Amino acid sequence: MNKRIICLGIVCLAFFAPLFGQQQTAMSSAEKDEKITLNVQQAVEYALQNSRSLKTSQLDLEMKERASKYGWNVLLPTLQATGTMNRTTDADSTWSSILSGAGTAAAAQAGNWAAYSTGVAGVESTMKKNESLHWAAVGSVSVSWNFSLAMIQSIRATQAAYEGGKITWEQSQRETTTQIRKMFYGLLLQQENLKIQQTTLENSRQRATQAQTNYRNGSVPELVYLQAQVAYQNLIPDVQQVERAAAQTLDTFAMLLGFPVGTKLELVGEIEPTYVDVDADDLLARYGGNNLDIQALQNNIDQLKMNLSAINLKTWTPALALNYAWQPTLAPYALDFDKWGKSKNWMDKGSFSITLAWNITNMLPWSANRQQAADLKANIAKLELSMSLAQENQKIQVRTAVDTLKQAREQIDVMERNVTLAQRAYEMSARSYRNGTTELLDLRDAEKSLNQAKLGQLNAKNNYISALMDLEKALNTSLTRPANTGANAGAPEQAKSE
Repeated sequence: MNKRIICLGIVCLAFFAPLFGQQQTAMSSAEKDEKITLNVQQAVEYALQNSRSLKTSQLDLEMKERASKYGWNVLLPTLQATGTMNRTTDADSTWSSILSGAGTAAAAQAGNWAAYSTGVAGVESTMKKNESLHWAAVGSVSVSWNFSLAMIQSIRATQAAYEGGKITWEQSQRETTTQIRKMFYGLLLQQENLKIQQTTLENSRQRATQAQTNYRNGSVPELVYLQAQVAYQNLIPDVQQVERAAAQTLDTFAMLLGFPVGTKLELVGEIEPTYVDVDADDLLARYGGNNLDIQALQNNIDQLKMNLSAINLKTWTPALALNYAWQPTLAPYALDFDKWGKSKNWMDKGSFSITLAWNITNMLPWSANRQQAADLKANIAKLELSMSLAQENQKIQVRTAVDTLKQAREQIDVMERNVTLAQRAYEMSARSYRNGTTELLDLRDAEKSLNQAKLGQLNAKNNYISALMDLEKALNTSLTRPANTGANAGAPEQAKSE
């Protein structure tokens, strides 16, 4: 019976194993063919969440935020507690310490303690008999608080550093957003070029097929057929090279977004700009102060001014120090722990001090303190010059971007008319070629002109989009409303390739 069951199991396993293997292969193939579909907004959002450089900037911001949040901790007092066990072998010093009060209570309790007139020898004899007489227990609790007006400026400096960190974080986000958007539209342009090349290849294949048919029917000479075949075969490696370049660029883009190597992406979108009517002077008047580079420079200037103020306060104002120390002492008999619990055996020493310190050396013009202040003044002047230069550069960037927008808009209109004319010329050439009244070379020239016109129009649109992004970056503002992404808005979604 058992043998029959085993045989039946082997037969079932042999029957179902291939089906299971096919299912696993099909699943692996399906997983392999999965693509991630992204529009431009989704690509930007994914990059903002997964960019390694942004994560580094975020950690820097968190450190500055923590420093700003707890910058007031320089005003906290210093609390310190210590405990010491001290052993001495000098009988004279031990006896002197007892007589001076450190161990008076212990000496009184000893009862048999002799006066100093008994001599040090008597003390030594007694100490040899009782090891605890060698030991003293000393505790110490101290509280100190230091204050200077420079501390207030240091607290303000940490807060200014945090504000600067937020500006840097916003700069990183803006830079990443602009870079991803430009690459996205650049990839769309590359893919459109690939589509044009593939269409040209397909047209060439159809012409070669038609020429072959006409040659077999005797309507065209063999030379026409051979020319069509050669033209088709010459296009194949060119199109394949464009395909490989597009795939490699897409892989690089996926890596920049933060996807694992080998992730397949499918970009969804069109190179269609949103046109704006702008004036350079008006934009500078309204948004000139929004530039993040200028804000970062101003923040650095503010931080240096606070540091300079702290140095000046440290130089020209005194520092206040408050200190209190309490030092309970048990000597001798420190090893007799039954005496530790009796307060009369301990001698309490406490002290309180107020100190006003003023470093006169820092006031000297050639001191390190004043030289540091001079360096800070020079650095402030340098940053102010840099900010002035940044403001002038911003004006140039804005004017250049506005001029580029106008030129790109005019070029788009011109290229749109060129595409219409080139399309008509190509269609007429194609009809003439089919009728046998136009040479193949003329048809290829018409097709080449049409492709150039289409790519020129797409390039002009991409230049417009890029110039608009540069303008928005220079002004740190949005000049257009967010595009309606429709059903594709939101997180990246998995889509199986068809």
